[in-house]
Amino acid sequence: MTLKFGLLGAGRIGKVHAKAITGDANARLVAVADAFPAAAQAIADQYGCEIRSIEAIEAAGDIDAVVICTPTDTHADLIERFARAGKAIFCEKPIDLSLDRVKACLKVVRETKATLMVGFNRRFDPHFAAVRAEIDAGTIGTVEMVTITSRDPGAPPVEYIARSGGIFRDMTIHDFDMARFLLGEEVAEVAAMASVLVDPAIGTAGDYDSVQVMLKTATGKQAMISNSRRATYGYDQRIEVHGSKGAVAAENQRPVSIEVASAAGYTRPPLHDFFMTRYTEAYAAEIAGFIAAVAGKTPAHPSGEDGLVALALAEAAMKSVKEGRTVKVSEVLG
Repeated sequence: MTLKFGLLGAGRIGKVHAKAITGDANARLVAVADAFPAAAQAIADQYGCEIRSIEAIEAAGDIDAVVICTPTDTHADLIERFARAGKAIFCEKPIDLSLDRVKACLKVVRETKATLMVGFNRRFDPHFAAVRAEIDAGTIGTVEMVTITSRDPGAPPVEYIARSGGIFRDMTIHDFDMARFLLGEEVAEVAAMASVLVDPAIGTAGDYDSVQVMLKTATGKQAMISNSRRATYGYDQRIEVHGSKGAVAAENQRPVSIEVASAAGYTRPPLHDFFMTRYTEAYAAEIAGFIAAVAGKTPAHPSGEDGLVALALAEAAMKSVKEGRTVKVSEVLG
């Protein structure tokens, strides 16, 4: 069976998902919708799909599923609309910036029995997935400590900050999900520190660009997250898991994995420049996972509930920074 897709949003991440959909033999991109006609036209020209309105995609009989890549403040409304329309839904993170709004949205998803998957693509990265596989195999024993380094090559435009919800909800949220994925237990406490070290304008906008977060589960397992909006050497993505019998790590990836030796020393190619190239395989595997979930072969994971918990961790981190204390997740999640 070929799953027929409608793509909502033709911006940067929309282009990434259009490539993943059209690269899967079990998927077909039928239509794209975007508020900017030129953006929709570019994807239509490249992949041979139609340009339709969101309303037309909602009512379409030839579309089974949608991928939501529109601005964050539209996600929850669109999820509810397409759940009621009987479409399967893949939505980029976060579902919304409000925990209450996410809870209300997920209630509609449950009532309509819709398939919903949230775009935490890093679970599907082959390197990170291999780390999880070693944990599951018992190679390193019981997980005790997780270290996640995630640093962007440069800060986004300041205008983006206000709509994104800030670094914890926009950037660190991926790492919160990865921490849960690797820890294998729910986080009970969050302690965070945050600074403005990259661009003063980010601070003026009410956000931070350099953060460290410590997570702890009820049994004492720990995860440390290091985020920066500036890594002059490339897109820095590393994880390490320490266990009772050993450790397993996934190092930075490069477009070409070689090492050159000369009289000047040893050199290696630069890192990937950003997520579009670093996580190409992850995005493809993510769409394949969504297709399998719609077909009933696997559960839809990461789920809407995963999205809710990751947002709660982001809220707890922000509360920790503002109040200068460790915050229990139950304080924000209820």
